[in-house]
Amino acid sequence: MRITVRNPFWGLSKAGAGKGPPARKGWCRWRFLVLWIGVLGSVWLASPACGGETRAKVTLFPFRIHAQPRYAYLKDELVRVIRKRLSQEGIRVVVSKKPLAAADTPALARAAREVALENGSTHTLWGSLTQVGQRFSIDARLMETAAPWIPKVLTVEGERIETLLGAVKTLSDALIRRIFKQAQVVRVSVSGNKRIEADAILRVVQVKAGDPFSRRALSEALNRIYRMGYFEDVRVEAEDVAGGKAVVFHVREKPTIRKIRFKGNRIYDDEELSENLDIRPGSILNIFKVKGNLKRIEDLYKKKNYHNVRVTYRIEDLKNNQADLEILISEGKKRRIKTIRFEGNTVFDAKTLKKVMSTSEKGLFSFITSSGDLDRDKLAQDKEALRAFYQNHGYLHAKVSDPEIKYVKDWIEVTFKIFEGPRYKVGRVTLSGDVTDREALKKKLALSKETYFNRETVRKDVLTLTDYYSDQGYAHVEVLPKVDEKVDARVVNIDYHIRKGPRVFFERIVISGNSKTRDKVIRRELRVYEQGLFSGKRLKRSIRNLYRLDYFQDVKVKTQKGSAADRMILKIDVTEKSTGFFSIGAGYSSEDDFFAMASVTQRNLFGRGQTIKLQANVGGRSDRYNLSFTEPWLFDIPLSARVDLYRWIKDYDTYNKDATGGGIRLGYPLWLDYLRFTVGYAYEISNIEDIEEDAPPSIQDFEGTNTQSTVSAELKFDSRNRIFNPTEGSIHRISVEYAGFGGNIAFTKYVGKTGWYFPIFKGTVGFLHAKGGYVRENSGGRLPDWERFYLGGINSLRGFKWRSISPVDEDGVKIGGDKFIQFNAEYLVPLLPDLGVFGVAFFDTGNAYDNDENIDLSNMRESAGLGIRWFSPVGPIRLEYGFILDRQEGESAGRWEFSISTGL
Repeated sequence: MRITVRNPFWGLSKAGAGKGPPARKGWCRWRFLVLWIGVLGSVWLASPACGGETRAKVTLFPFRIHAQPRYAYLKDELVRVIRKRLSQEGIRVVVSKKPLAAADTPALARAAREVALENGSTHTLWGSLTQVGQRFSIDARLMETAAPWIPKVLTVEGERIETLLGAVKTLSDALIRRIFKQAQVVRVSVSGNKRIEADAILRVVQVKAGDPFSRRALSEALNRIYRMGYFEDVRVEAEDVAGGKAVVFHVREKPTIRKIRFKGNRIYDDEELSENLDIRPGSILNIFKVKGNLKRIEDLYKKKNYHNVRVTYRIEDLKNNQADLEILISEGKKRRIKTIRFEGNTVFDAKTLKKVMSTSEKGLFSFITSSGDLDRDKLAQDKEALRAFYQNHGYLHAKVSDPEIKYVKDWIEVTFKIFEGPRYKVGRVTLSGDVTDREALKKKLALSKETYFNRETVRKDVLTLTDYYSDQGYAHVEVLPKVDEKVDARVVNIDYHIRKGPRVFFERIVISGNSKTRDKVIRRELRVYEQGLFSGKRLKRSIRNLYRLDYFQDVKVKTQKGSAADRMILKIDVTEKSTGFFSIGAGYSSEDDFFAMASVTQRNLFGRGQTIKLQANVGGRSDRYNLSFTEPWLFDIPLSARVDLYRWIKDYDTYNKDATGGGIRLGYPLWLDYLRFTVGYAYEISNIEDIEEDAPPSIQDFEGTNTQSTVSAELKFDSRNRIFNPTEGSIHRISVEYAGFGGNIAFTKYVGKTGWYFPIFKGTVGFLHAKGGYVRENSGGRLPDWERFYLGGINSLRGFKWRSISPVDEDGVKIGGDKFIQFNAEYLVPLLPDLGVFGVAFFDTGNAYDNDENIDLSNMRESAGLGIRWFSPVGPIRLEYGFILDRQEGESAGRWEFSISTGL
């Protein structure tokens, strides 16, 4: 007996990959079908019902039941189970509806044989089930129609009727062996395997020595071996040996991949393509896996809008059962979206609807902005955005179809079909349920101020009401908006139904994930406390504080029920990131010319939240060395303390300054961590030398050694969502410096600035910044040139040379101003947002004024330009070009500006 299962792709895969002539492609498809028919036929022919043996057919009579009446159903159940088991081995079973006579006599056997002969059966089967107490016995009579009328008796006994099913299966297996005169399996072996161990194959086979010889079991074993995916050809042979059958599974292994080559790829290099494959050299050549990887490569190209890409493969057979796989890529041309159409829109035109979408048509700067790119996930989001847009303008039943995508030559056309429906106005807006301060809450509802129904406004109202009650401790408050639609009047009434539930207290706060940062560093940033009342607003603020520390990659918050209904356990799981940095670099700055820098920083020293930084900058015009240490919570209260020591050698245009100094600053939050008050003291010894003839007159008297003793105070409001690369929030600062507590320098300086960040659309951010200052000389001292105001450079007016904007004296010498004002506007566009790379367009204006001048907004210098900004791990790196808009005689048209680790 031989059963064979062959790989239907064996032989076909080579032709299908491009080796065979084109005229044979149709034959390959027929060959595929013929092979599968052959597989099924070979298994069927090898079954007991065919192939050189008389097909077995059994006439089965209902069994007699000698048991309690409630087991009468077993009469049919026994027949059903036996019939099913015999049929699984290919035995045809005919169930006789007419039972045999009760007496077990030779006449009964003759009657059974007559019925079997009428049905054309080779065997006849009848029997009985007898129950005595808890024991039962099944007695079966099996008789061959061609043999003398002496039936063979098979008996199976058991304990408890619940085990009957297993006993019937045992009886059925015995019947099968009798019918086929079935032998036992003596041994099982595997041949033809080289790489795959025989034990691994035999574990899958599940046929072992001592089992009854079953063609069905061997057929199932063949399928299990083939499904392993390692073999091109699998067949089984059974030979008669002493004591039964010896079974041998013959396998032919699929070749292994020696090399994977790519041909025709330009957009992606070989390494990038290999990274996206899940097959490697040395792995089994599985055609299904190969085809799956071709689809991966196609998807990779389609992400870059190469929608015409075609990927095929070719296999080169080698010795030692190896093969080289060559992946053939025809990239085609890049396709972008040329047209976005809308059908059915009558209220809003296409221009308005396109502004709602993140997908756009190809534009002039598509190579930067990715306009025209086809992203099906974004299109699905755009569909929902369009529907929401209509529903936010009163079109309650507006519908938007799935986008239709057409490829027209080298372009893509996208069409949305829109059903607008009628427009609904806002009717009554009411509150119900557990409502307190009804009138005060009504004033907070934005929907009542709308003319037309707006789902987004409803959502905001739900959040407003939820926040209102959650800040009072109702952690499980539910606000359910009930929409009452008046179709005839085209009016929608809204009722916000409120279920407050119990007030909830934090039973415990559990912090995990912090292997370095101490618990107290995290807890002191929280604005919720154990045994304190729940507050959604304070919890959000707590999480924001943790992110602003910049110690953690991720902060996850979970809540679970406490020991009572009004108790909650707060779990905060943090994922720490590196807070220590060592950086070294070189570059060019518009202020310092060429420079080299190195710094060592630890922002979470010993997990205590302390910061220590040692930095050195050596440049063509400036050398600066700085050591600073910051303790954010001095004496375990939110009192920050910072100590600085520095050495700064600066080459100004007309003199050099060599300064050594230090200082201390103390800061304390005044309101919600946003507002902070800081006081400081600084002491500096400076040496002024190499004064040139055209230096400002105010510097001449400072030649030699000078001392400066300064106290300062600062009020700062900072609500930015991030320190680096903020997208919303604002920062405002007012500072006062008073120099004159000793030393020969005495002045008072006032500086104020404000900056506002606000999201615009599609990840872009606007930034508005204003800054101004005033300085005056104190009696008994002098005001040095370096404390006066000069503008120009990357941190004030870009495009102008550093310190080039200044009032001049009667000799044309720049003397610095005692007052200044500047304004900056920026528009930031994400280019590689995951890497922190942004494009920036800016406009700067400002001027500095002398003592006898007033600030004149009509006499402001102006510049504008473009640039690239990278918010790198060591700080912002900026490369920007500013064009001077009001160019004066002798000035250049503009200039490049570059800086590292500085901010506006």
